[in-house]
Amino acid sequence: MSGQNAQNPVPADTKVTPMMAQFLEIKAANPDSLLFYRMGDFYEMFFEDAEVASAALGITLTKRGKHQGDDIPMCGVPVHAADDYLQKLIAKGIRVSVCEQTEDPAAAKKRGSKSVVRRDVVRLVTPGTLTEERLLDATSNNYLMALTRLKGGSLQGDAVYGLAWIDMSTGSFQVSETDHQRVAADLAQVAPRELILADHLLQESDLRLLAEQSGGSLSPVPRAFFDSSTATDRLAHYFGVKTLDGFGTFSRAELSAAAGILAYVEKTQLGERPPLDPPVREAGAGRMLIDPATRANLELSRTLSGERQGSLLATIDRTVTGGGSRLLASRLAGPLFDVDEIQQRHDAVGFFLEHELMREGLRQTLKGAPDMARALSRIALNRGGPRDILALALGLSAARAVLDQTGSSPVAIPAEISAARTSLERAPHDLGEELTRAIRQDPPLLKRDGGFIATGYNGDLDELRSLRDESRKVIAKLQAQYAEELGLRSLKIKHNNVLGWFIETPTAQADRLTGDPARFIHRQTMAGAMRFTTTELAELESKIASAGERALAIEMEIFDRLANAVIDAGETIKAAAQGLSALDVSAALAKLAQEEAHVRPTVDDSRAFDIRGGRHPVVESALKKGGGDSFVANDANLGPDSDEDIGHIWLITGPNMAGKSTFLRQNALIAVLAQMGAFVPAMSAHIGVVDRLFSRVGAADDLARGRSTFMVEMVETAAILNQAGDRSLVILDEIGRGTATFDGLSIAWATIEHLHEVNRSRALFATHYHELTALSAKLDRLSNATVSVKEWNGEVIFLHEIVPGAADRSYGIQVAKLAGLPATVVERSKQVLSQLEEQDRRSPSESLIDELPLFASIAPPVPSATSAEPDPVTGALEDIDPDDMTPREALEALYRLKSLRAERTG
Repeated sequence: MSGQNAQNPVPADTKVTPMMAQFLEIKAANPDSLLFYRMGDFYEMFFEDAEVASAALGITLTKRGKHQGDDIPMCGVPVHAADDYLQKLIAKGIRVSVCEQTEDPAAAKKRGSKSVVRRDVVRLVTPGTLTEERLLDATSNNYLMALTRLKGGSLQGDAVYGLAWIDMSTGSFQVSETDHQRVAADLAQVAPRELILADHLLQESDLRLLAEQSGGSLSPVPRAFFDSSTATDRLAHYFGVKTLDGFGTFSRAELSAAAGILAYVEKTQLGERPPLDPPVREAGAGRMLIDPATRANLELSRTLSGERQGSLLATIDRTVTGGGSRLLASRLAGPLFDVDEIQQRHDAVGFFLEHELMREGLRQTLKGAPDMARALSRIALNRGGPRDILALALGLSAARAVLDQTGSSPVAIPAEISAARTSLERAPHDLGEELTRAIRQDPPLLKRDGGFIATGYNGDLDELRSLRDESRKVIAKLQAQYAEELGLRSLKIKHNNVLGWFIETPTAQADRLTGDPARFIHRQTMAGAMRFTTTELAELESKIASAGERALAIEMEIFDRLANAVIDAGETIKAAAQGLSALDVSAALAKLAQEEAHVRPTVDDSRAFDIRGGRHPVVESALKKGGGDSFVANDANLGPDSDEDIGHIWLITGPNMAGKSTFLRQNALIAVLAQMGAFVPAMSAHIGVVDRLFSRVGAADDLARGRSTFMVEMVETAAILNQAGDRSLVILDEIGRGTATFDGLSIAWATIEHLHEVNRSRALFATHYHELTALSAKLDRLSNATVSVKEWNGEVIFLHEIVPGAADRSYGIQVAKLAGLPATVVERSKQVLSQLEEQDRRSPSESLIDELPLFASIAPPVPSATSAEPDPVTGALEDIDPDDMTPREALEALYRLKSLRAERTG
């Protein structure tokens, strides 16, 4: 069995035991997942499932009986610890079908002594459908995403892609439409835990690699899941509406993806209906486009090694709630493009920065606010427990407290904070008070354990608990009552396994009981004593015997009633949770700005990019923690010389280890922080909104596609040159270094000219090719900058300061010496360098700049006259997908082909 596929373990055997026959039948219906087969207090696995689980979980593999003459491999995990084992399996990409007992064992026995308890799969557990608290990361969304493609041929064609993604743990549901240029960036922004797509799409190598690069577990499904002709009806039925008009307008691709994801949810949840929000259309144009390579290079949410620690997200996260941390991550993943929205977020951060006492009080309250959104989802899916009810009680209590704390401002409250307060005001506070009264403060995890309803909430429950827990006191009280009434101090109420509870009195005094036979019923005569019972005692005995069972039943009834009330108020509870998260993020970013001296940036619709005293937030934080040198701040001004002009390119030279890459990255990160709504690490910042951010920094190969380091570099550079525009920010480091010197220099030279003349982007370009600095003489928007260094007694000292001008040398040998190269190698390097410099006294860049034609005068190559003209009929045939056409579309395509052929031959 591989990570996601397990074949039917063995062929059917007519002589297997009834229990094993049941297992084989259920397993055959669920061949693509590992089967957790419930047997009493354990989930057991057999055959190949057992072998896979044993290896994945590190548990003992044993055997249970024989099948077709061979031992049956078996292993199992306790039901009470199942979540821990599920977490390990899901982390390894293994899907699990949970098979539960669906009838009482006593009912099975009534059908016959050899009858097997009925069982069935109640849930398919996959990475994108998790809701259990212990299986989820509180700081990250757990997205399930659907990808579909409508019309068009290959990935490079003009196909339209539909995306839909949900977080079942919170209920969020979003859709968007994209194209082949944006689809990789859109997948990277969402970073799904699980990606579903039609199985036939996985047959295309490019699309499969694109899906694999999303980082999520791949789940192929039948093409019928994405049937766009029935998509509207599927969505309307799921949300219980007759039309989707109230939700907005959606494209055919978006509806197809949304239908596919709902079909998958219904398949995996087996009848349970997750409380999803109505789908919301996310306009891709409203977000800064960041491709996967740029996200990885800038280490926005994960380092290059895959760790959260050391990333920008981990460095700026000051949130105190799980929902706030997830919202912060979402905002960082998709910085805004709309200036008004960005400024509203800045207003909220600035408000909390100014009102420190309010902010700290708010943060203290939020620390006690549990994750209401995820608790609500578990309750709606019938997976919730008493702790989820308590979480909602505490969360609603926190919402009321936050309202009080944020309602006393002497100045106008910013729009974002006001909107959050509105959602808190609409929260079901009366329900919250009832939940607080109903649930004790330390409830058990599972409702089946009982004991979670607070004392005093229900009188009948309190009485039953008294009977169950204090039966001796109740009996003693009744004994005292009888003794006083009859005047028999020797009267006792006792218990044995034969008679149960009974009244015992000495025979000499029994006449006081026998005189009232209607009340005191004789049970037994002993030597020297007589035993009686009463209707009252019999009823009390019955109550005591069933008190525990009846108490649990009442608790279950109360839980169901409260759960239904919570579900009915689900929308307002979810809105309140979102409001708390928004306040948490704004307050956290204000806290960050105060602690790290971040300033509010000016963000507008210009082409400006003027950073004064900019710093790299992650590097600066690391330096502070290490107690080392302080960070050296630097300016960067890539803005135009006038309002009508466009941005500049800075060509940065200097030695390795001097800080070029840090400088490049910090300016990209400042743009991301500014447009996500945060303050930035700088003395001041003026940024005209960046629509697309491109970064080509670092080196790595791509063995999956058979690409070398240089090939990866060229692919990423090509993507930048083909997509960047005059509102983009481009960060390029050492283009061309992966090949021969003259080849690399030539590519870097042409790349700069293309950025300057065609893309016209704001750009930072770091290089070791000093010859490129000569370009500033002919490219009016290209400026040279270098990293300051000093030499002292043959040693190089890095000042980490960016200044105008060009480096006259790379100091590579000095850096090699610092790295610990043998002295003989260092000395020989100096000799070789001296000889090379002697042979090249006349700088080749001077002759190049004089002799090369201008980039703008170079015409693209013209196809050879002898090349065959493309056949329009063949081209039209390649664009046709018969499996994705209606009969009418097929007929129209046939007429179109005949027309093209007639034109070709006519």
